[in-house]
Amino acid sequence: MARMPKTTIRKRDGRESRGGQVQSLTRALSIMRVLSESSDGMTLTDLAQVAGLPPSTTHRLLTTLQQERFARFDVSTSLWQVGVQAFIVGNAFTRSRDVVTMARPFMRRLMEESGETVNLYLENEGEAICIAQIECRQLMRAIARPGGRIRMHYSGAGKAILAWLQDSQLTRILQRHGLARSTERTLDTPARLREDLGRVRARGYALDDEENAVGLRCVGAPIFDEHGMPMAGLSLSGPTARIADDRLPVLGALVAGIAGEITAELGGRQPVRAKR
Repeated sequence: MARMPKTTIRKRDGRESRGGQVQSLTRALSIMRVLSESSDGMTLTDLAQVAGLPPSTTHRLLTTLQQERFARFDVSTSLWQVGVQAFIVGNAFTRSRDVVTMARPFMRRLMEESGETVNLYLENEGEAICIAQIECRQLMRAIARPGGRIRMHYSGAGKAILAWLQDSQLTRILQRHGLARSTERTLDTPARLREDLGRVRARGYALDDEENAVGLRCVGAPIFDEHGMPMAGLSLSGPTARIADDRLPVLGALVAGIAGEITAELGGRQPVRAKR
């Protein structure tokens, strides 16, 4: 009897069945996500455990990623790390985002006028991701690693974005990530956070008042798209020794003003009505 030709069963949404190429791609991307969140690299065992994959599968995918330079193995430490090709792809994404290109000269001006480190964040899956930074010249300064993630409810830029999301979007983010405490000053209940977001909308800028790290303050404001929705958060950060109470209104107005200039440069618009 002649054999039937081997076929691949596809689901209605176009994904291949278990064992197909899409599953392999999903697993490889999962490995890359885990690696990207580790600053020093990971062992095969730890990487497999965090990614939820068998070590043999993890090693096979890592070998393929290594051949394409998306991952690298450091023989001296026996750790797997993100490869140079991942940086090249990520850098291409950054170049393609007009907000980064357009915002950078404004960010530099904000750094010069404030004397503090300036950051640009995007919201992704309910977290704030740093996509650009201009470091200040102070010996003591705040540094956020580009590509790093932070919870939005204790981030100045994150709260600036949260304040202008639809209430249903805010609720989904809170349900997904919760309100974990980072310091004693973290707003850790929905009622306290919503009250604070109301103040953000009223004054035009958000504050991280030692809510993420003791001794660190952050002032943030939203950058809006053409629909009047927040597309990014601009912030400056520094030690409380320099960002004292009397500087907060001045820095807040400065950040909000420059965020407004970036909004205009990108063809965005400020919201025309009060929210919630």
